[in-house]
Amino acid sequence: MKISTLAEGLKGSEIIKIAGEVNALKAQGEVIYNQTIGDFDSDIFPIPEALKTEIISAYNDNQTNYPQANGMEALRIAVSDYLTENLKQTYSKEEILISGGARPLIYAAYQTILDIDDSVLYPVPSWNNDAYTYLSRNKAMVLETKAENKFMPTAEDIKPHIQHVNLIALCSPLNPTGTTFTKKALTEISELVITENKRRDSLNEKPVYVLYDQIYWQLTYGDTVHYNPVELVPAMHDYTIFIDGISKAFAATGVRVGWAFGPAHVINKMKAMLTHIGAWAPKPEQLATASFLNQTENVQAYLTHIKSELNDRLIAFYKGFNDLQTKGFPVRAIQPEAALYLTVQFDLIGKTTATGTILKTIQDVTGYLLHNAKLALVPFYAFGTSTDSNWFRLSVGTAKKEDIDTVFELLENALQKLK
Repeated sequence: MKISTLAEGLKGSEIIKIAGEVNALKAQGEVIYNQTIGDFDSDIFPIPEALKTEIISAYNDNQTNYPQANGMEALRIAVSDYLTENLKQTYSKEEILISGGARPLIYAAYQTILDIDDSVLYPVPSWNNDAYTYLSRNKAMVLETKAENKFMPTAEDIKPHIQHVNLIALCSPLNPTGTTFTKKALTEISELVITENKRRDSLNEKPVYVLYDQIYWQLTYGDTVHYNPVELVPAMHDYTIFIDGISKAFAATGVRVGWAFGPAHVINKMKAMLTHIGAWAPKPEQLATASFLNQTENVQAYLTHIKSELNDRLIAFYKGFNDLQTKGFPVRAIQPEAALYLTVQFDLIGKTTATGTILKTIQDVTGYLLHNAKLALVPFYAFGTSTDSNWFRLSVGTAKKEDIDTVFELLENALQKLK
């Protein structure tokens, strides 16, 4: 039974494969500390009560017919005001597009900007750019980033390729690392794009655009500051499409309200794409989000709470890995800056288990941690890196603070058994 070549070539999710192993162990009665999920346990991190109240109210008001194709006007106005107040960026309601979460917006941006066989440059590790590039039938220019740069790309990385690409897909704070661009690094990338587009304009060529996924921008910790290309280099306004929404900052992954904003001619064509797909956020959730974003005190109170809770967990895990490193175990972690992720390294290739098995691959390491430390993590190769990268993503959205000491007791015990 033949189907399309496109469908046949889709790769399965490595994260889902790991989830399958986790679920199988849980079904056998095992207690697994599952830190793979880029989501929240809604019993630990419920959505804001004020947002929930507004959603219920919208359903009670029977606001259940089709929304406007580009999003309810009330929400686009609320987002515009929110960006002005909190990002100091001015985008009109006509430059904002609402969708059922961020994913349709990313797909629409690819389809709007790129022709078949155009090239996309994206760093790895990063989330799902390989899938969007494949689905859009584009060519991938993949940059494997370095730990010393916190796995963030640099202008030096991008410069040799910029004349040959039509889209640069960036994310900050970055999934899977929880790290961010410095002001200097993002300024240099933005200036590089402007210089290249001046060259292209002189030749009447299509410009290079930047897709800037900042879905985690409100979840920064300590002295970390979130920067964006337009703020640093205002000329980037014409070339930057932002991806944003409520899913992460307000633990509302299942509410499905996301937005893009950028140059009107791009946003309008993305709207046309999504109109045919029907990837709209539900009308009640849109109206509820509009009302909630205007409740400044409730918004700020929730952000203060969730940031504190996530940071406490990230710092506890970071300290735990530092303690293990101090004890001589071959692990380390990068200091958390944002989002709900910690970047951790397990240098275990070549180690021998208590049963005499040699850990030869990162899959072996992942399996050993799962079965012997009861700890489930996502290896970076699931985010596009080479399969020998020994770095992993640890997510704290489902972590209970009272479990963290137990996690490290089990992990230390498992590491002690390796030779």
